[in-house]
Amino acid sequence: MRAVHVTTLEPAELAPYRTLRRATEHVREGIFIAEGGTVVERLLASDLEVVSALLTPEWVERFRPHLEGRGNALTIFVAPIALVERIVGFHYHQGAMAVGRIRAATSLHDAVAHAPRPRLVVALDGLTSAENVGAVVRNCAGFGAAALLVGEETASPWLRRAVRNSMGTVFSLSICPTHSLAGALASLRSADGFRIVAATPAATHPLQEADLSPDCCLVFGHEGLGVSAEVLAVCDDAIAIPMPPEVDSLNVASATAVFLYEARRQQAAVERAART
Repeated sequence: MRAVHVTTLEPAELAPYRTLRRATEHVREGIFIAEGGTVVERLLASDLEVVSALLTPEWVERFRPHLEGRGNALTIFVAPIALVERIVGFHYHQGAMAVGRIRAATSLHDAVAHAPRPRLVVALDGLTSAENVGAVVRNCAGFGAAALLVGEETASPWLRRAVRNSMGTVFSLSICPTHSLAGALASLRSADGFRIVAATPAATHPLQEADLSPDCCLVFGHEGLGVSAEVLAVCDDAIAIPMPPEVDSLNVASATAVFLYEARRQQAAVERAART
């Protein structure tokens, strides 16, 4: 492996680490930041291109098998703890950071074509919080969603805080951005046979009565505004988690987990019935 010991953050190659608050610029440049031991280790173990890593000597030793496995394609900047403590967010990264190359966007049709049936997809319509997007990514990975369809107004899953909240699960999930979520959903129904279901607190159809057992795409909206009227118009159903009168809704990340669990429960029940 190729290690470069640094005592300053001034070299041009370290610019991404100096500019962590410019995550949107990083995404436009086609790169993302991984931070924290678990996330960096998962990145190194993935098939994504890793441009560089900035590590304290202790992290170099912990990651040595992964680092040596990547050979000289990866530059490892080794820095003393006092230097990396100056980088914003030390509470999170603890001296373990890396720059990865964003994977080329996946075609939604390709992502679902070979997924095991019944298939499950999540779509995000205008979600603005990177932390929420990251948590949704982690939920998708946890419940085996085939893909995440990212609407045109939704925060990128490759933003630093999204990558961190996903705990690195974004590295293995099919991410499908679109310039027209409504159009992509309509195509998913007509070309791939998916049922499109919107999650909205305003719906009168309760979750426990909804049919999520076939190939299904669950749509979640903006944290405050919910699913847009344009997207709702192309959905087959709109359903809600029943809540007591004094509580209007769950956080979108929590709601995503509830919906995904119920969809997988129903799908598993249908599969069991088919085998008997």
